[in-house]
Amino acid sequence: MRIRIVDAFTDRPFAGNPAGVLLLDAFPDDDRLQRVALEVNHSETAFAHRLPAGGEADWALRWFTPATEVAMCGHATLATAHVLHTTGAHEGPVRFATRSGVLVATPREDGSFTLDFPTAPLTPVEAPPGIAAALGAEPRTVLDTGPNIGDLLVEVADEETVRGLSPDLGALAAHSERGIIATARAEDPARGYDYVSRCFFPNVGIDEDPVTGSAHTALAPFWSERLGRPDLVGLQASSRSGRVRTELRGGRTLLSGHAVTVIDGELLA
Repeated sequence: MRIRIVDAFTDRPFAGNPAGVLLLDAFPDDDRLQRVALEVNHSETAFAHRLPAGGEADWALRWFTPATEVAMCGHATLATAHVLHTTGAHEGPVRFATRSGVLVATPREDGSFTLDFPTAPLTPVEAPPGIAAALGAEPRTVLDTGPNIGDLLVEVADEETVRGLSPDLGALAAHSERGIIATARAEDPARGYDYVSRCFFPNVGIDEDPVTGSAHTALAPFWSERLGRPDLVGLQASSRSGRVRTELRGGRTLLSGHAVTVIDGELLA
């Protein structure tokens, strides 16, 4: 198997979110896919194979964390689209058949890609008992992001609070299916971003995800409503950091970013 490691939602190596990408002739059994993802040991590893021409999608796509398969992943989708185009395996928009329906990745003139994802349905909920202690900050607003994502979106006081979070991951795991998206308005939009976030997903084997495309399908409607604009830029303030351009289009959210291949090799086992 040819395997590539791609840094997504960044235009430079060693930043953004790394994903493994494997282009296959067909999917092997699930145990094999899970073992490869564990060996890669990044937030997600993407597996794709070409579909017959004339259907509703061009490639089948699945995503695995080191612990489990997930229903939606933005950065590994971006990484896969990047590999398809840089290797000449596909030209133009790519339609991926996934557990979340058909997702489209469209190349842009500046070398980035735009992903067309379903907008997460946000439902206000009461802050669960103990979440403030587990997160290490008092929630201002808490919303459920729906079954495709399975997170709680938690607004906290300010950008400094988001950057300073040091959660109790064991305690945090009890509060949602996948994890917690912590967010706040940008302190200074002149820096080129409108809101900040960090994402903690202990229930799928990811303590902190560096840059999470799927989380921005919830962050986009949340901040677009508050800031009064459909087009925004989000900064995920992890140690690797990355920016996601978000465009809210009703039931769909467009996520745009660059990607860089940093490793290209062969899986021998």
